[in-house]
Amino acid sequence: MPKNMEEICLKHDNGEDLRFNGRLFSECSWFDEDAGVLTRQQLYASENGDQVYYIIRSRGRDERTRHAYRLQVRGDLCVINNGRSEMTLNFDMLMLAVRGLCGLSEDAVPSLEMVEEMLRAANA
Repeated sequence: MPKNMEEICLKHDNGEDLRFNGRLFSECSWFDEDAGVLTRQQLYASENGDQVYYIIRSRGRDERTRHAYRLQVRGDLCVINNGRSEMTLNFDMLMLAVRGLCGLSEDAVPSLEMVEEMLRAANA
């Protein structure tokens, strides 16, 4: 196991805690003043090459949602598990969905190739 990997336990609202060996790859946070919501996103790379996305939204001290998603790339397929259910998508369809959700056209930056590079870098 590489030195920078550690045992991680993410508590989330979709089922049991998500436990894996990995490392934090990237994180960001922002505050929506209109809604009064703080959002934190973290991307983890696991020792077996999966990515784990963790999203926490909180309003005040008592209202919080936590969601974790494990993404496994198996050849041309991506398996996404949220703790309760699992779905399998063709990698190209996943990238099309990401572009659509982000409001990106096919020629917009970041390109599909840049997103693919970031996913591969998380596995390095």
